[in-house]
Amino acid sequence: MPDTAPPSKLASFAFATAGEIRFGRGEARRAIPDIAAFGARVLVVHGSDAARAAWLIDGLTEAGAQVTTLSITGEPDVAGIEEGVRMAREAGVESVVALGGGAVIDAGKAIAGLVPSDRAITDHLEVVGQGLPLDRDPLPFTALPTTAGTGAEVTRNAVISVPEARRKVSLRDARLLPTLAIVDPSLTDGLPRAVTLASGLDAVTQVIEPYVSPRASVLTDALCRDAIPRGLGALIRLMEDDSDRDASDAMAWVSLSGGLALANAGLGVVHGLAGPLGGLSGAAHGAICGALLPHGLAANGAHA
Repeated sequence: MPDTAPPSKLASFAFATAGEIRFGRGEARRAIPDIAAFGARVLVVHGSDAARAAWLIDGLTEAGAQVTTLSITGEPDVAGIEEGVRMAREAGVESVVALGGGAVIDAGKAIAGLVPSDRAITDHLEVVGQGLPLDRDPLPFTALPTTAGTGAEVTRNAVISVPEARRKVSLRDARLLPTLAIVDPSLTDGLPRAVTLASGLDAVTQVIEPYVSPRASVLTDALCRDAIPRGLGALIRLMEDDSDRDASDAMAWVSLSGGLALANAGLGVVHGLAGPLGGLSGAAHGAICGALLPHGLAANGAHA
């Protein structure tokens, strides 16, 4: 009789992630000398509020680095990435650091990948371009997330907006995995409630979809099985009290777990639809994920 049992998740799997992950309150400041060691000329990519990055810029400068800065005020698009690459090349940048939410980290990741490249960004974009792998190794890249949601600090793709196509697509290459990922929950303290909610919904979705993915492994399941209830509980607590440090720490861990899981097990229908809908509507990615999640799960359940 043929063996009709599903394959064991222990049979064979691979797991790729950032070169090094550091987790914990205070880790961001402690890592400054190590970040400076990646290169004497550093590009710091940050969000719209430059004051939130002052401690990092000052710390790198004191460590002997020559710092160039780039502000990302919204979703990174092709023109913005091209401008960042131009700035980095003119400054002779040797490493890139991104301090911010998923959009900022994706921008920094893309710039680090494209500075050494001989090709245009569109050659490497999926869907709207050729989806070619990078032709050269990226610059060293450090990711410091300030939201608990995307897990971009441990993923191998950067999501880029293409306004003329009304799409968000990925620049994807295994070498885009950050050199150093620093998840310091203190960087998420004091966020607006709406940002915490949207980011948290994204994080929760990103531990549910890999858990039910056909590409799941025993390792991604171990991450997701703990993170799903932990994330749901922590997000509820943060909506009730945004000063709950334990809940903030838990959400930072859930976000990291989601990034680790999705980078190796993939996502599903919720994210498959959230990308195009985000490009069409401009709505917050996490909010779209939260709205789609129950319907995506119901559709999966009906066809499982």
